[in-house]
Amino acid sequence: MFTGIVEEIGVVRSLVGGQSSGALTVDAVVVLEQVRLGDSIAINGACLTVTGFSARSFTADVMPETLRKTNLGSLQTGDRVNLERALTLGGRLGGHLVTGHVDGTGAITGLQSRGIATEIRVLLSPELQQFVIPQGSVALDGVSLTIAAIETGTLMVGLIPHTRETTTLGDKRVGDLLNIETDLLGKYVNRLLRQSAIQAKQGVTADLLIENGFI
Repeated sequence: MFTGIVEEIGVVRSLVGGQSSGALTVDAVVVLEQVRLGDSIAINGACLTVTGFSARSFTADVMPETLRKTNLGSLQTGDRVNLERALTLGGRLGGHLVTGHVDGTGAITGLQSRGIATEIRVLLSPELQQFVIPQGSVALDGVSLTIAAIETGTLMVGLIPHTRETTTLGDKRVGDLLNIETDLLGKYVNRLLRQSAIQAKQGVTADLLIENGFI
């Protein structure tokens, strides 16, 4: 579990492998403090397991599913990535609850300055639109952000100068792909509502009674 508060920007040293799987090595400093094999580190919002480390870098395996659903497969040597260690009990929850399980990617369709903020518009697939609400939370490349507006097929967030400077979002341009993780609570509520609607249509059935322990 993560918070969406980026601890540092790492630099990709290598991505070894093909389209089906790979081993990603990232140069870092802060996230290596007290690091151990098996620890979880979010890279651009994708939770990965540390399989090796040195004084200045760590390595994590990347599964086919992760390459398919995230932008990690397009990383090249020298690319900057957002890094965050797993949340510890007793730590501050400055962002929102982020699992590191990326739901999909979306391309940036617009960048606009408005006062001190930079507004970013990101494409949102139909599958993900049901999980977002205005003023709700979303993680983009692992950064916890508040949704300022939702339009047909897109969402919009605003970046303050601090976020632009301390994350890779300040480097992004129109057309770049961002990892998207929608709000965990929203996904559970959505599923419960859909299940309730299905059961309401079915009425009381033997399967429903068995499922709830009445038979």
